[in-house]
Amino acid sequence: MTHALPLPDFTHERVEVITGRRSGLFIAVALHSSTLGPALGGARAWTYPDWSHALQDALRLSAAMTLKNAAAGLDAGGGKAVIGLPEGTVLAGERRRAAYLDLGDAVETLGGSYRTAEDVGSTTEDMLVVSERTRHVVGLPDRVGGSGEPAGPTSVGVHAALLATLERAAGAESAAGRRITIAGLGQVGSRLALQLAAEGAVLTVTDVDPAKRALAADLGATWVEPSEAHRIEADVFVPAGIGGVLTDEVIDELAARAVCGPANNPLAHHSGAERLAARGILYAPDFVVNAGGVIWLDLAAEHRGSRAEIMTRVTAIGDTVRRIFDEADARGSTPLAAAESLAAERLAVGAAREALV
Repeated sequence: MTHALPLPDFTHERVEVITGRRSGLFIAVALHSSTLGPALGGARAWTYPDWSHALQDALRLSAAMTLKNAAAGLDAGGGKAVIGLPEGTVLAGERRRAAYLDLGDAVETLGGSYRTAEDVGSTTEDMLVVSERTRHVVGLPDRVGGSGEPAGPTSVGVHAALLATLERAAGAESAAGRRITIAGLGQVGSRLALQLAAEGAVLTVTDVDPAKRALAADLGATWVEPSEAHRIEADVFVPAGIGGVLTDEVIDELAARAVCGPANNPLAHHSGAERLAARGILYAPDFVVNAGGVIWLDLAAEHRGSRAEIMTRVTAIGDTVRRIFDEADARGSTPLAAAESLAAERLAVGAAREALV
């Protein structure tokens, strides 16, 4: 008997799926689109119940990268890599090195049409291992002349987007005195929390790792359990952990005026955008909000501007969010639909250019 996988519509240019010859791990490299240029997207190392869920994640995340890179105005397509870890696996030592050597081999088979980088579960040091097998990798450590960890630029872009969201939802472009709930205190969420606390925001925070309570205490933030975070009265709810957290049930219970955060694919269903709008909750699309890291990685790798010039592009994410809100109001659509239209316009231009070659 065969079983259909619960996968999105297949619109990808190419997908490589291997069992790493050194690590024995499932590895997928998904190239969704190279219409605007060689694809760029990180390599995620994550635990999945089986290989089909890992493949599903690679396909969905790579499609989201096409939207992200297009909306950010980059000459880069969308792609993603996933190293699927069986439940209970701790990727460390020689097996970790083996996994990233295997990933490098898989990336190399695409001949430069996909460039990888660090992502959830991977680091710049892991990318240095990948570079032993392919040159199509960005975000290497600073100590070897690479562009380094992209979490900093990502958090800067998220902050700019959050201020634009506050301006629209609360009437002032300031975090001072605003109630902000951050769900996820990883590299981006913790950086954002530190900055918002310094600006006088009233923070509620949570994370699946209870050790993060120490950061909450340092910030003077209120700690809640992850399952309760969305029920806390807030001006902005910031999903900064795993995707899919905004289910229909969570949206119906959400006690925030707006949603703006770095988590990829926070909507469990695309229709969640309409559900948020029906409740009068402003939604800043994730693939616009969290583009700071990929802007930094792409432009730094291509030597397109100084650090200051690139960071100016990153902070301009706030202006893009404002434009999307304006377009949504003018069209009577959701901000998600307006953001997707922005990306589609760039992709259409790129496709027309390709047709002339």
